Amino acid sequence: MSPEAHSAPRSLAEALRARDDSSLAALLRSRPDLVTPVPTDLTQLATRAGTRASVLRALERLDRFALQTAEALAVAPDPASYDTLLGLMAGDAGDPVVAGALPRALHTLREQALVWGGDDRLRLVRTAREVLAPSPQHPSPTGLGPTVQEATSGMSPGRIQEIVTTAGLPSTHDSVSAVAALTALFTHRKKLARLLAQAPEAAREVLSRLVWGPPYGQVTADPAAHLRWLLDRGLLLPTAPGTVVLPREVALHLRAGRAHRVTEPLPPAVVPAATHSPRVVDATAAGQAYTALATVEELLKEWDEGGPAVLRAGGLSVRDLKRTAVALDVSEPVAAFWVELAYAAGLIASDGEADERYAATPAYDEWLEQPPAERWVRLAQAWLAATRTPGLVGGRDAKDRTLSALGPGLDRSAAPEVRHRVLSLLAGLAAGAAPDTESVLARLRWERPLRGGRRDGEEGRREGEEDLRTRLARWTLSEAELLGLTGRGALSSQGRALLGAPPAAHSGSSAAEAPGTGSSPAGGPGAAATQVGTTGTGASGHSAADAPGHPATEGPGDKLPVHRHRIPDRLVPLSGPEQAVAGAEAARLLAPLLPEPLDHVLLQADLTAVAPGPLRRPLADMLGVLADVESKGGATVYRFTPASVRRALDAGRTAADLHAFLTEHSRTPVPQPLAYLIDDVARRHGHLRVGAASAYVRCDDDALLNEILADKRAAALRLRRLAPTVLAAPTDPATLLEGLRAMGYAPAAESAEGDVLIARAHAHRSPPRAAPEPVPDGPPVPDATLLTAAIRAIRAGDLAATTPRKPVGEPLAGGELPRTSSAETLATVQAAVLTGDSLWIGYVNAEGAASQRVISPVRVEGGFVTAYDHTADEIRTYPLHRITGVAELAED
Repeated sequence: MSPEAHSAPRSLAEALRARDDSSLAALLRSRPDLVTPVPTDLTQLATRAGTRASVLRALERLDRFALQTAEALAVAPDPASYDTLLGLMAGDAGDPVVAGALPRALHTLREQALVWGGDDRLRLVRTAREVLAPSPQHPSPTGLGPTVQEATSGMSPGRIQEIVTTAGLPSTHDSVSAVAALTALFTHRKKLARLLAQAPEAAREVLSRLVWGPPYGQVTADPAAHLRWLLDRGLLLPTAPGTVVLPREVALHLRAGRAHRVTEPLPPAVVPAATHSPRVVDATAAGQAYTALATVEELLKEWDEGGPAVLRAGGLSVRDLKRTAVALDVSEPVAAFWVELAYAAGLIASDGEADERYAATPAYDEWLEQPPAERWVRLAQAWLAATRTPGLVGGRDAKDRTLSALGPGLDRSAAPEVRHRVLSLLAGLAAGAAPDTESVLARLRWERPLRGGRRDGEEGRREGEEDLRTRLARWTLSEAELLGLTGRGALSSQGRALLGAPPAAHSGSSAAEAPGTGSSPAGGPGAAATQVGTTGTGASGHSAADAPGHPATEGPGDKLPVHRHRIPDRLVPLSGPEQAVAGAEAARLLAPLLPEPLDHVLLQADLTAVAPGPLRRPLADMLGVLADVESKGGATVYRFTPASVRRALDAGRTAADLHAFLTEHSRTPVPQPLAYLIDDVARRHGHLRVGAASAYVRCDDDALLNEILADKRAAALRLRRLAPTVLAAPTDPATLLEGLRAMGYAPAAESAEGDVLIARAHAHRSPPRAAPEPVPDGPPVPDATLLTAAIRAIRAGDLAATTPRKPVGEPLAGGELPRTSSAETLATVQAAVLTGDSLWIGYVNAEGAASQRVISPVRVEGGFVTAYDHTADEIRTYPLHRITGVAELAED
């Protein structure tokens, strides 16, 4: 036996034991579920890596080519050689692109502990083989059926001999040799070709329909002659009454050795649909960023005195969402996006009162004080990290209940990853390039084919609907445009900075003019996108196109004068310090592009004022009280009405204050109609006084009171005269005020002392609330510190479990930890102190948890042993009475 055979691993645990620390770290980083909790040794790590839940999660994160490689191994002999795998992937003709990409895919499977063994003995983890191998209940994605041996396992020996003889083979003495002979015939290309050449045309037509799957077909009890010809020679084998299957060996011959009909070794290129000037993109995105800030402010102003009520099940009612959409002048899905964005940023929350309502949080007031660019960064970072998905609003959950904005059931753990991945693909294009949407979706489907093809945590996907990952990508593209991360479909400079991506290369030519753009994985912006590290390639962060010698890195496209660059493979939000740096850079780039607030308006004779741009906050706040917004856009139009002027007077302003304010902030003279309107309302304002009686009205002009009593509209107020200048009503003062104002009067409220009450807007705030926490998509990726500690603990535990030792006393059954008496334990430890030898001990801590350790005793005194613990890599003290057994390590 060769030395290589002696060193070949016999199990996944042995294969992991042969890895270095960096390789183990890559495994734990790509499969973080394996490190929680930290395994005690490499055997336990291998066992955990082979569990069904962990394997399924790992398979879900493979790209399409790596998954196809695993599927090919699932239908290959176990173990299989590299040449066998290459034949299944590249076919008899040998596709050079597949051959170049296969080492990278196999490296990914090995790195994620889904495949182990050398190139001469490749083994797919048993659980992965069970998941991916074909069966009648779970057909293989390859479309292949069972082998001859599997299909004939329940067949009678006599029937097997009949098939062998009819196929032109000599009969054998037993079924095992007969099945082996039939398998050898079907795997010999020339012999099987000669046999198939004799088949009737109708029989070959049947095989062509089954060759790419599904491999199962139905036959009657008395099959036709061409079917009987196939059945008699084993080219179709019965699996159940009325059901036949095409053996795997025959299908592979008809497929020219390929396991898949279409093999996809390279990721689809993300191609540009249009190219714009980077300055235009940045300016457009900045304009939309300003609109986003204004929209969120307007939303919170609408809810300033207390927003909509919280439904009993949580969230906004359909009616309240419609009202919000009307107030913001947007569609209901877009209104749901803005509401959810403010909620994700921690700007709104429920107030927790008995009649629970939504309201702005104290964080909103702090947010308003920040510079506009920093406010935008906070919104954008909240959106990137949020798992709540506004696009689901209006849909139905598993119990057929409507999903409401701000309600439960909107969290999708894949949302942050998809958002980052889509924006990363956009960052892989040249500056100003807007991607073709379908090419982005195709790329995402290649990167995560399993996740794209299953429900992915979604409650009940309906027939014909796109998978959740695809819909998340579509929503990401539209929401990024709404938020101002993109402009005209292209990623802006501030968007790149927010992702932590390097600045894009500015190309002078359009995508259509650049040679090779989008036409080949080797050239143009599309090629740059294919080189972005894919999600399914493990911790290395490289795609198949990065493999040495691969055509994507050595093809003719590399000689073309096309800008190419690489971005970090970031699929999760940046860490805290990185996020702060990226946010500061994004704010720095955005700030000069935002419009400067104005300190003036243009008053017009038709009782309107035009704000030609954003207004400074004090001016905007005062104008919002004095006038009503009539229209929005590039310029905002305000209209002055008697009600709006009275609102300003109620807030404590006098007519002189209003005249002075308009004169100061208008670039045009104050129109005479507006001056008359202010004076007229001010003259009437406060002429009537309303107080609590329950409520009363007093006025020095008894004729005016007579007029009110005679008015039929006052009947609902049930007024009665108490004195010539006083009327009383059984309603509260607020209702009486509203009633008189509805009749066209301008009453003022007064206090118990007779002073006029100034009515100021009451800003309702919820108690301090934290922003909603994103729902994690599985265990978090461990950081470098945790990885180092985990690997050290696993190595030390493995050392304790595998180090050869000399048993002391009677060992337990099965070779477990030996038990020794107290005297034997003390004597062995004391001897090790003198000789400096290491010992293997069993130890039970105060909680009763047992473990095994390798220690080097330093001293023994007072019933304690102080030793260097190789498992913990530190000096520790152990009570002797908690050591269950001890053994010396073998000399070698």
